[in-house]
Amino acid sequence: MMLDGNGGSPGIGHNRGPPLDEGANWRAFCWAKAHRAAWKTPPREIALARLKRAEALGLSYRAYTAVLLDRGVHL
Repeated sequence: MMLDGNGGSPGIGHNRGPPLDEGANWRAFCWAKAHRAAWKTPPREIALARLKRAEALGLSYRAYTAVLLDRGVHL
């Protein structure tokens, strides 16, 4: 049974039925694990190369890395 954020009973209008999205917790766990792995700090040489390229393009390191992770190509 789903509880409200305070550990009490479900809120008004809840029919105490099963969750509509089975497996949502597992998918959230897998996504969080993959997200951590993708944003893991790369070796120093790679990080410096990304930083240099990001500065040349006028982007932050994080923005450049996000594009790289999203598209899979260097700008």
